[in-house]
Amino acid sequence: MAVVRDLRVLLRLQGFRRLLAVRLLSQGADGVYQVGLATYVVFAPEEQTSPAAIASAMAVLLLPYSLVGPFAGVLLDRWRRRQVFLYGNLLRAVMATVTAVLMVAAVPDWLFYASALCVTAVNRFVLAGLSAALPRVVDAERLVIANSVSPTAGTLAATAGGGLAFVVRLVVADSDAAVVLFAAVLYLCGGLASLRMAVALLGPDQALAQPRLSSALVGNVRDLVAGLRHLAAPARRDAAWALTGMTLMRFCYGALLVMLLMLCRYALTSSTDEGLALLGLALGVSGAGFFAAAVLTPWAAGRLGPARWMAVCAAGAALLEPALGLPFATVPMLAATFLLGLTTQGSKIATDTIVQSSVDDAFRGRIFSVYDVLFNVAFVGAAGIAALMLPPDGRSVPLVLTVAAVYAAVAVIMARFARQ
Repeated sequence: MAVVRDLRVLLRLQGFRRLLAVRLLSQGADGVYQVGLATYVVFAPEEQTSPAAIASAMAVLLLPYSLVGPFAGVLLDRWRRRQVFLYGNLLRAVMATVTAVLMVAAVPDWLFYASALCVTAVNRFVLAGLSAALPRVVDAERLVIANSVSPTAGTLAATAGGGLAFVVRLVVADSDAAVVLFAAVLYLCGGLASLRMAVALLGPDQALAQPRLSSALVGNVRDLVAGLRHLAAPARRDAAWALTGMTLMRFCYGALLVMLLMLCRYALTSSTDEGLALLGLALGVSGAGFFAAAVLTPWAAGRLGPARWMAVCAAGAALLEPALGLPFATVPMLAATFLLGLTTQGSKIATDTIVQSSVDDAFRGRIFSVYDVLFNVAFVGAAGIAALMLPPDGRSVPLVLTVAAVYAAVAVIMARFARQ
C-alpha cells in the first residue's frame, strides 16, 4: 500500500520519528486524563448528569483558552518548540498529580476544575507546537502524508489512552484518581522523550522572530493582528476557508459528542458500568475511523485536492449522519462514530496541510493557536446548543437534523471554493 510505503520513508527520518514519539506519549496521556475527568464528572453513580452540566464543564475547561490561545501562538513563534514540549509535559505531569489528589480529597468543585484547567492550558501550547514543528522535520513533498500520519497517530494514541484508562479503572478498584495518576506518568515520559531532539531542531528561526520574551509579551496584540493579516492575504485565502470549514465541522462533532455521552449514560444502557463500556467501545470504533482517514486521505487528497476532499467528507457526513443517528440504537450509533471519525479526521488532515503549505514559518505558531481557539469556541458553543436541544435521555431529532444541515453547508462552501 502507498501509505505503508510512505510511512516507512517517514520513519527513516530521525527528526520525524522522535517528534512522533513526543506526540504519541503526549496525546496518549491526554486520552487517559480526559477519560479520568469524564468518568469523574459524567459517570459518577451519585450524580444525575445533564446536558447542561456537561456543557458547563466544557465551558469551564475550554473557554478561558480562547484568551490564552493567541498568546500561546505569539510565544510559540519565539520559544524553542522543543523546550515547550519538555517543560510543558513536565508541568502537566505535576498538575495531573495534583488533580488526582483533589479527586480523593474533600475539596470544592472549583478547586478541582482549576487544577484541570492548568493541565488543559499547557495542552494548548503542546498541540499547537507539534503542528507548527512538523514542517521542520519533513520535506514539502511528504507534508501531506506526514499530516495524515502524525495527527492521526496522535488521535489514535489519545483513543488508545482512553482505552487504557478503562483498563486501569478495572484493575485499580474503579479509581478515577489512579487513572489521572497514570496520565501523569505518561506526561512525564512525553517530556523526557523530547530530550532526544536538539534544542534548535524544531525552530522557530530566531532571525525571523523577536528573541526576547518581554518583547513578545508587550507586542502580543500587534503580532496577533499581523498573523491574522497574514492569514487574510489573498495568497492565504485557501487556509482561511479551510479553517472556516473545519471550525463548523468541529461544532458538529461537539454537539454529537454531548449527545453520545447522554445516550451512553441513560438511553442505551441501564447502569453506569454499562455506559462506560459502551462509551469505550464507541471511542474504539471512532479510532478505527481515524485510522481509515489516515489511510484514505493521502490518496483522496492527492486525486481531488484537499479542499474537494473536505467537501466530500462533509457531504458524506450530511447524508449518513441522520440515517445512522435517528434510530438512536447502539449498532447504528457505532457506525455513525466510525463515519464521524473518518470524516472529521480526514478534513483535519486536509486543513492542516492547507494551512502549513500556505502560512510562512514565522507565523505558523500564531495561526495554529488561532486554529486551536476556533476549535475550543466551536466545541463549547456546540455543547451549549446541545444542552438547549437535548432531552434528559439524549434523544433529539432536531439536533441530529441541525448537525446534518451544518455538514451540508460546509460541503457546499468547500465545493464552491475548490471550483474557484
